[in-house]
Amino acid sequence: MSEMPKLTDRQQQILDLVQSAIERTGAPPTRAEIANELGFKSANAAEEHLQALARKGVIELVGGTSRGIRLHADTLRALNLSRNKQFSLPLPSLAQLSLPLVGRVAAGSPILAQEHIDRTFVVESTLFARRPDYLLKVRGMSMRDAGIMDGDLLAVQKASDARNGQIVVARIGDDVTVKRFKRARGHVELAPENPDFETIVVAPGDETFAIEGLAVGLIRNNMLM
Repeated sequence: MSEMPKLTDRQQQILDLVQSAIERTGAPPTRAEIANELGFKSANAAEEHLQALARKGVIELVGGTSRGIRLHADTLRALNLSRNKQFSLPLPSLAQLSLPLVGRVAAGSPILAQEHIDRTFVVESTLFARRPDYLLKVRGMSMRDAGIMDGDLLAVQKASDARNGQIVVARIGDDVTVKRFKRARGHVELAPENPDFETIVVAPGDETFAIEGLAVGLIRNNMLM
């Protein structure tokens, strides 16, 4: 897809809403959230518009998940290039990022330690509204309903704090995990997006807990081949 297909005003509204939700929280909105934001009477109306966007090749719908909406790589490029068109990129290399892919992380060691880096990918910066620092290979299905699947590559921007609702990479004990962040009264919760998994409650003063970064994008392994 060399350029964006022609969209109706409503389809463009929904596309903008999906991208802004991904930028703000790291995950797309649910059908109900789209319906509520745009004043639809039911989530079915949002679903019809999403199906139309999928037929035009702008998004991909992942079945069986409440947030299973993915922007195609070409859509991301078009949206971000449009947003940043006031900036000139005279050299192709300036539009590219070299990102390390982090595999399994050993307990207690820095996430970007050399032994954790499986390989390095060169990707287009226009895939991301916010610049990531590394890619993390997702393991497991605890974030399935956010459209984040086992084997996906999560683009992560290094950070030590987060706002409620953002999807974070967090270290807790000996594990590094991807969860939705929530600061509750007196403690922190790391919530999954899959009812088969339990929320992790971080006790106040737990020195084994740290935020490693924020999710700023998601790409499938086969997009990098």
